[in-house]
Amino acid sequence: MAKEYNIWIVAGEASGDMYGARLARELQKMAASRGAALRLAGMGGPEMQKTGMDILVDSTELGVVGLVEVFKHIFMFIRLFFGLVNKATEERPDAVILIDYPGFNQRFAYMMYRKGIPVIWYVSPQVWAWGKGRIPKLAKYCAKMLVIFPFETETYAGTGLDTVFVGHPLVDIIHERFDATLQRDPNTFLLLPGSRIHELEMLLNSMLDTVCELHRRHPELKFVLSAPRERIYRKAEAMVTTYRRHHAELPEITMTCGDTPQWQQRAGTGLATSGTVTVECAIAGLPLVVIYRLKWITLLVAGALVKLFRGYFTMVNIIAYKTVYEEFLQWRVCPKILVPAIEKILPGGSRREEVVKEIAEVKNALCCGSDGASVNAARQCMDFIDKNKTEPEFTL
Repeated sequence: MAKEYNIWIVAGEASGDMYGARLARELQKMAASRGAALRLAGMGGPEMQKTGMDILVDSTELGVVGLVEVFKHIFMFIRLFFGLVNKATEERPDAVILIDYPGFNQRFAYMMYRKGIPVIWYVSPQVWAWGKGRIPKLAKYCAKMLVIFPFETETYAGTGLDTVFVGHPLVDIIHERFDATLQRDPNTFLLLPGSRIHELEMLLNSMLDTVCELHRRHPELKFVLSAPRERIYRKAEAMVTTYRRHHAELPEITMTCGDTPQWQQRAGTGLATSGTVTVECAIAGLPLVVIYRLKWITLLVAGALVKLFRGYFTMVNIIAYKTVYEEFLQWRVCPKILVPAIEKILPGGSRREEVVKEIAEVKNALCCGSDGASVNAARQCMDFIDKNKTEPEFTL
C-alpha cells in the first residue's frame, strides 16, 4: 500500500508565504519520488495557493506589528486561530510545519502539542531578540526546529530540541531571479519604505526629507521608490503627492510596484525600512542604510521585553555580528543623521568597498550545502514524519 502524507503548513506574512510555497513544492516532489500521496493544507497567501495547497485561511493581510496594531485585529485573530485548531484536531495531520509568525504560531504550537500533533518549526521565532525565557516552551511544544540563520543553533543548545540549520531560502530565491542583463547604476538611489501601512506612516515622510537633502547635495542622483504590493503602492503614492504639495524641492521619484528584486540589482545604493528586505538586499549586493520607528507606546512596552541581540536590530548586522549596514532608530531617523551615513556608502564613499565585501560574506554565511534551504527543509520534514510513523517519538 502506497504511503500517504497529510502535512499542514502555517505561514502568516508575505515572506512566510514565499518560503512556504517553496517548501510545499519540494515536499510534493519528494512525495512523488517516493510514490506517496500527499495532502497539503494550512494557512498562507497567494504563493502557497499556487502550489495547489488547500488554503484554509488566507494570510495576505495578517502581517501586523506592535501592540496597538494587534489589538485592532484581535477578534479576527481569535476566530481564525480556533478555526484552525478545530480543523487540525479533526484531521490530525502527520505534522504541522509553522513558518515564523511567532505571536500566532507559538500559541498554535501549544494547542497542537496538547492535541498530540507533531510540530516542526521552520524559520525560528526570534527568541534571541525578544526573550530567551520562551525557549523552554518552544523546546517542549516543538518536535523539530529548522533554522535559517547559522547562529540560531546556539540559541537552542542544551534544550533537547532537535535543531538543524538548513540555510536561508532567500539565497536560492535571489539566485533564481537574478537577471544577468541588468547592470547596477551608481546614480540610482532606491527607497524601500516597508511592507506595512503603518511603516509608511511612521517612516516615509522622513525618507522624503532625506531625499530632498540628498538631491540638494547630489543632484545627479535618480530616486526610485519600490513598493511590494498594490495597497502599499497606493498609500505611498498618496503620501508622496501630499508631501510634494508642501515641499516643491522634492525631486522626481519613480514609483514602482512588485519589482523590488529588479531594483535591488539595478540601484547603486538604498535607504530601507528594517525587515526581510534588508537580507534580500545584502544577498543581491546592494549597500543600504537601514531605519525603523515604532509608536511610542509600543516602544515603551517593548523596551521592557526586547533586547537588541548582539547590539543590533538589522538582521544583516546580527548575522555578521558587526555594523555592515548602518542602522538608525526613532528620533535618529532624520536627514541630519541619515545623509552623512548614506554619503559614506555612495559609489566612491569611504565605506562603500567595505560594505560590498561584508554583505558578500553575509551571503556566504547563509548558505548550507548545494541543495538549497527548501530542499534541506523538506528532506528534514519528510524524514521526521517517516520516522515518527514507524517509531513514534512525539508524546505528551
